[in-house]
Amino acid sequence: MKIGCPKEIKPQEFRVGMTPNAAFEAVKNGHSVIIETGAGDGAGFVDADYEAAGATIIGTADEVFAAADMIVKVKEPQAVERKMLREGQILFTYLHLAPDPEQTKDLLASGATCIAYETVTDRSGGLPLLAPMSEVAGRLAPQVGAWTLQKANGGRGVLMGGVPGVGPAKVVVIGGGVVGTHAARIAAGMGADVTVLDRSLPRMRYLDDIYGGTFKTSFASAGNTIELAREADMIIGAVLVPGAAAPKLISRAQLSELKPGSALVDVAIDQGGCFETSRATTHQDPIYDVDGIMHYCVANMPGAVARTSTIALGNATMPFMIALANKGWKQACADDAHLLAGLNVHAGQITYEAVGQALGMDYIRAEQAIA
Repeated sequence: MKIGCPKEIKPQEFRVGMTPNAAFEAVKNGHSVIIETGAGDGAGFVDADYEAAGATIIGTADEVFAAADMIVKVKEPQAVERKMLREGQILFTYLHLAPDPEQTKDLLASGATCIAYETVTDRSGGLPLLAPMSEVAGRLAPQVGAWTLQKANGGRGVLMGGVPGVGPAKVVVIGGGVVGTHAARIAAGMGADVTVLDRSLPRMRYLDDIYGGTFKTSFASAGNTIELAREADMIIGAVLVPGAAAPKLISRAQLSELKPGSALVDVAIDQGGCFETSRATTHQDPIYDVDGIMHYCVANMPGAVARTSTIALGNATMPFMIALANKGWKQACADDAHLLAGLNVHAGQITYEAVGQALGMDYIRAEQAIA
């Protein structure tokens, strides 16, 4: 199989879909790898690194898309990239289709087979290709939130850890999954007073057993959420419904109940965001003010630490990429129900229920697509 990796073109996206190590593994398995020149520069991988791994460097994204049987990326294809996709081609990347009808329509029109990192599962019910970036984004969230809280950036002017005689920042993390746990750990490590909200009692018991002395837990009822939010200096949105649009947990009307200058960090923005006033921003212009509340809603947070993120993502995606290349998408998905769960679009049809429901569009089961 010819595996192609173009350079990411989403604003301030510095990650790359394949590491030189992944390229080496693919070549070792008998496949050819074509990389757009400069694709790895943002993550610290130069063209020579890929050539040493056995890959071929190609000058433009057009050539990569035209030659490759499978396209491996990081972020969802942008409009110009979607026009390059063709019937029968495999696209393996993050898609986040539920809040993005335009992308969905373009992928359906392309006839390509599109497998989304964020809905691939594992035996424990986890999301192994989303987890590495969730870990990165979770650990970044308190860091960027602390920056947002600085007065020069429009925030309350509160230091996360406080100082002797002055209390620390109060941080509320909504969601106790991978993002929320890592965010709470880092925020607590910065000295903040942290509470994690979740609806799963078993998850809260686990967090309390493991981190009881580090941060607190509380049940995520609507009343409890807004009560804690009123006292918070920073609120980190870390909720996830796999493949579906994120639920809106703080409304526009409720902003008036929050402390002026408090920071909302919406890590769920890829799935539409969990605050009603959230809209996607970029690393170049990351924050905005709504009614005196500062919003940080960068849609590709892990891109800020591109090298760490690229290596972590590559470690997770490589076995699935090799399976797709070795067996073809249909056999690979037939052999692995967890990879099949990643199938979101095939031959002009949505194949993931949560995406179809979120967009109000017809869908089929992924099993029907491989039958």
